[in-house]
Amino acid sequence: MVTAPKLAPLGPEELIELAQSRLKLRQYSRRTVTAYVGWIRRFIVFSGGTHALGEAEVSAFLTDLAQQKRVSASTQNQAVAALLFLFIRVLKQELLWLDSFVHANRGQKQPVVLSRGEVADVLGVLSGTPHLISALLYGSGLRLLEALRLRAKDIDFDSLSLSIRSPKGRVDRVTVLPHKLVQPLQRHLVMVTLQHEVDLEEGNGSVELPHALDRKYPSAAKEWPWQWVFPASRHYTADDGQRRRHHYHESAMQRKIRSAVLEAGIKKHATSHSLRHSFATHLLESGSDIRTIQKLLGHRDVRTTMIYTHVLNTGPMGVRSPLDRQ
Repeated sequence: MVTAPKLAPLGPEELIELAQSRLKLRQYSRRTVTAYVGWIRRFIVFSGGTHALGEAEVSAFLTDLAQQKRVSASTQNQAVAALLFLFIRVLKQELLWLDSFVHANRGQKQPVVLSRGEVADVLGVLSGTPHLISALLYGSGLRLLEALRLRAKDIDFDSLSLSIRSPKGRVDRVTVLPHKLVQPLQRHLVMVTLQHEVDLEEGNGSVELPHALDRKYPSAAKEWPWQWVFPASRHYTADDGQRRRHHYHESAMQRKIRSAVLEAGIKKHATSHSLRHSFATHLLESGSDIRTIQKLLGHRDVRTTMIYTHVLNTGPMGVRSPLDRQ
């Protein structure tokens, strides 16, 4: 048996602060930083401090998550990823013993896909900014946060394309901008521009920039190309004391879509992600190539995209029943 890692020389808060700084240095998203730091804190508290962090403590922590707290497989896997970061990137420890801890099997669930008529019904219920965002989820195959984090410079009306920056998987991609959304988006951006000009006149108008670009380009935060396409209606005070607008909030948009699904009388448990699933499935139904769809969705592995072949309206595995051929 491999010897457990050496004792951590830092106190709990020092170790947590070090982990947080290493995560930010490696440009992890704010959401991931928050999640990983939360898991590291829980692990330290569970283990009774930093005086002994090794194989036994990791095993006890993960076992407690699975058997006592009965968390989902995806939650277990996130906890494992956080602990891997802690030991490898922060404590600089060898983790040969961690090979015995396998990732929980999430299984493969069939995505909830709406028919073309159901998509039209949902979009018909929505109006204003929520309608425009939802139309982009379906028309461009975006994840919800990808749509909410669009900046003015990411839209190319001439080439009918959207540039998705630092998405899930951290690989930039380009996807299609539906021609039907060109004029609605342009009208929307006129209003956002006017709002931005008012913010500037009031001494505000700056936006959060990625990867510490505000230090490299101090004036960029107030420039139009970097502004959110879907800004929030209210300001917030950032850590540096500046008044800024966040993008449209994710939870608010999720509630809007869920309410629209219910109002449309759709019995499926459809969410914002169902619109992205529907984008891929309807492209497959129209004869689009699976590799093209993979690129549009930003999947690293085509096997992830292949799941949509199982939900085509031709039946399981894309097979048409012989009874329908008679």
